[in-house]
Amino acid sequence: MKRNEIKTFVRKVKAFHAKAGRHHLPWRTTTNPYHVLVSEIMLQQTQVDRVLPKYEAFTHAFPTVRSLADAPFPKVLRIWNGLGYNRRARFLHIAAKEIVSKHGGVFPRRYEDLVLLPGVGPYTAGAVSVFAFKQPLVLLETNIRTVYLHEFFLEEKNVHDSELKPYIEATLDREQPHEWYAALMDYGSFLKKATFNPSRKSAHYVRQKPFKGSLRQVRGKVLKALVHDARTERALAKKIELDASRVATALSALHKDGLVERQGRRWRLAT
Repeated sequence: MKRNEIKTFVRKVKAFHAKAGRHHLPWRTTTNPYHVLVSEIMLQQTQVDRVLPKYEAFTHAFPTVRSLADAPFPKVLRIWNGLGYNRRARFLHIAAKEIVSKHGGVFPRRYEDLVLLPGVGPYTAGAVSVFAFKQPLVLLETNIRTVYLHEFFLEEKNVHDSELKPYIEATLDREQPHEWYAALMDYGSFLKKATFNPSRKSAHYVRQKPFKGSLRQVRGKVLKALVHDARTERALAKKIELDASRVATALSALHKDGLVERQGRRWRLAT
């Protein structure tokens, strides 16, 4: 990229953010790494409007990583309920326990330690590093990808992330990386609504399957039915008014993910 191209692009993104940025988001106003981690886990495959009330409720119920680690999982899931992809709550709970047991309750600052936490992949570890510790790392998620595809690959298809990363590296604000990535994410979110979603040009784009009637929906219903009481498989099927075979399949998947456990003939949330 030429220097003038970089300057023009950066000015464009920053001008948009100054005028229409989502400055009200609570995770944008904190450098608490635990709160940043909660927001990043919640925002995976979930829209901001749905995350906002849950983030507030979750950080109110569990204000510190130690309070989350000490909480029973059924309570964690009750607060999480409604966000979907419930194993994220399990991963977050286990990660909190690991921070307490292995790091003495002190949130790890090194990317190499963050990425080893349960449920924390390379992007999430990088996001915590950027937004909590202001480390100038290369980040790539759906909204950031959308911006670079729209601005630099408008006429191309099947663009690989490896092609985008040099552009992200070249335009990175190394002094205020958290502000720059916030601006990119807000601009990307706008582009998805204002244009034919540029992220479809990515070689990594996958269309999300419908939720209604999916195994994911059944899993959610099963977990919701188990929040307060343990139940037999038959009682669960009757409670949520679904075929017993679908309930059995959901229970098997939930058990594999560590979300439920069996006690005699009854199923309950994992402890």
